[in-house]
Amino acid sequence: MSSSDNNPQTDDHRHSFAPDAGSASPQEQEVLGQMRDIAEVPAVEVITTAAVHLMSAAAVKCGLAAGEDAEELKDLDEARKLITALAGFVTAAAPEIGSQHAGPLRDGLRSLQLAFREASVIQDEPGKGPGEKFTGPVN
Repeated sequence: MSSSDNNPQTDDHRHSFAPDAGSASPQEQEVLGQMRDIAEVPAVEVITTAAVHLMSAAAVKCGLAAGEDAEELKDLDEARKLITALAGFVTAAAPEIGSQHAGPLRDGLRSLQLAFREASVIQDEPGKGPGEKFTGPVN
């Protein structure tokens, strides 16, 4: 093994856990292409997209879905889990994504926490609602 074998600056290829593109099946090539695509997306966009997915799911579970079946889709136990996960996610991500992006996510989170409280028959104690261990009590 030469000294250049351990020197990443002299490597002519990237290290990957994926198969060589030349020997990859069409499905593997598609996955490789998707990995290259996601590599080009800024982290802040990935983070905000994930948060919006959590928000959307929580809204549906709080009974806020559009359509006549919104009440049928309501599941407050599931909503509590999603809102708590969103609160932890937004709280942890805020310093990384900055207030420009975190502010709207916090506003959406707060709206969901209030919607959950409104939809609940039995009220949580202040500070015990979904995500409030990360955000503090929501009024």
